[in-house]
Amino acid sequence: NKLSGAVSMMTAGLVAGVLFAMPAFLEASANTGGTEAGISKAVRHEILMLPYYGIFDDLSYRVDGNTVTLYGQVAWPTLKSDAGNVVKHIEGVTRVVNNVEVLPLSPFDTRIRFATARAIYGFPTLNRYAMGTHPPIHIIVKNGHVTLEGFVDNQSDKNVAGIRANGVFGVFSVTNNLQVDKS
Repeated sequence: NKLSGAVSMMTAGLVAGVLFAMPAFLEASANTGGTEAGISKAVRHEILMLPYYGIFDDLSYRVDGNTVTLYGQVAWPTLKSDAGNVVKHIEGVTRVVNNVEVLPLSPFDTRIRFATARAIYGFPTLNRYAMGTHPPIHIIVKNGHVTLEGFVDNQSDKNVAGIRANGVFGVFSVTNNLQVDKS
């Protein structure tokens, strides 16, 4: 029973530490200082934290003073409104212009999305990009036309991703907007 007592004390200490640190974490993430750089950092954080934001969506933004303009395409209508709602609650933001396009809800496009994801992320030289919570290659499908957005490590990976997407049955065209990460 000494072991269970020690485990209980460690668990209580861990919970207390998390509860004690949580308000400071929330305050730090919400404090933008009202600057464009602070607002930009907070917008990026809030977008990445959206629960349904994934590889089939592409969101970007621009900060002009206290105005945030959202751009991109999303596969689900609720993601557009969710993005606008979280951004308008950021300290220092007085106006949100939501120019996000909701992609057509189509079983045809949904099938292409998943087949393209398998073709890209399932390919041995590209499967490392599937690691992590936010894979860097985004697959946007609109009426059978695929657009690849995001970042890859080198030109070869960009070319392979485009070729793999182009080989998916039912794809009419592929626009490869992947950027090679110079860092």
